[in-house]
Amino acid sequence: MGFDATFLGVAAPMPRVAGPGAPECVELDYVHFAVVLDPARRLARVTGVNVDGAALVDLDRGGDEWRLDDRVPADWQAGPVVYADNDFDRGHLVRRRDPVWGERAVAARANADTFHYTNAAPQASGFNQSKELWLGLEDHVLAYAEATAQRLSVFTAPVLAAGDPEYRGIRVPLRFWKVVAWNARGALAATAFIVDQAPLVDTSEARPVVGGAPPLGPFRTFQVPVADVAELTGLEMPELIAADVLPPTAIAAGWRRIESFDEVLLHASSVE
Repeated sequence: MGFDATFLGVAAPMPRVAGPGAPECVELDYVHFAVVLDPARRLARVTGVNVDGAALVDLDRGGDEWRLDDRVPADWQAGPVVYADNDFDRGHLVRRRDPVWGERAVAARANADTFHYTNAAPQASGFNQSKELWLGLEDHVLAYAEATAQRLSVFTAPVLAAGDPEYRGIRVPLRFWKVVAWNARGALAATAFIVDQAPLVDTSEARPVVGGAPPLGPFRTFQVPVADVAELTGLEMPELIAADVLPPTAIAAGWRRIESFDEVLLHASSVE
């Protein structure tokens, strides 16, 4: 149950909600993953999942039966009213397929666990090809890690910013982040991404924009220094910052807009 910080064979703990002024959060364990829920924002501050690429089980989505987690009060969670009669998707934070591995019965429980509202955040439904890029990043890194143990630890959540627009009792996050970690021949390696849905969200009404997307694609994806994710989110993740595969020259150049997997840097020799 839950997230295993030793899953990769090297220490890769979840980012921590800590420090002065940190919000009070609760950690919820599920099969092969965990969610750190911020009751005030009613969304996850961080999620962490262990992915065993060699043991994944191919299961149908099922009935998409999203449900509240009865271990915490309903008003701590952004439940069905947030997604009713609008164009917001219940966006999985831990991807549905990521924890679905191992014995079939265990994989089935993991599949069902991903449909808790604690593992969702509102995402604009009109995503274009860039959404496929965001969803496929873990597969791309998993393929790169295939020479080792085909295992990943993935941390994902919305950036819960103070200026996020209010909507139906929550504030809709405009950015999401992902840090992917793996074992690179006995050493921890990590890289980070930010996805920006702000161009698809009308912040005056917190509703997805219809027909207003810029031509280069509104669901913009960036590869960024892990340290920038820590700064944006206020989370402590020193182990992941130290393991960042982006070389200093790439970090100094700032955020890298990526539009295809070929542009993702996973080792220093990727930079000319």
